[in-house]
Amino acid sequence: MINEILFMDGYGIYVWSAFIFTCLSFTSLYTITKIQYTREKKKFIAKFGTLESEKAAFAKSQTINKEILSNPSGI
Repeated sequence: MINEILFMDGYGIYVWSAFIFTCLSFTSLYTITKIQYTREKKKFIAKFGTLESEKAAFAKSQTINKEILSNPSGI
């Protein structure tokens, strides 16, 4: 029974290699995205850490932040 699942009538090597490739791709994509998010979060905290009223007004005045804040769906 296990051999039938592993070999799949001779197609097992193709199926399992594609499955492993997909899992590795998703894992690497998740890891890279998480690292980039952490890096950008640290940059944001360094620039607008305490978010005093002056810094908050400056952040709201930037065009990219206006686009982000004006989009109600989030993406």
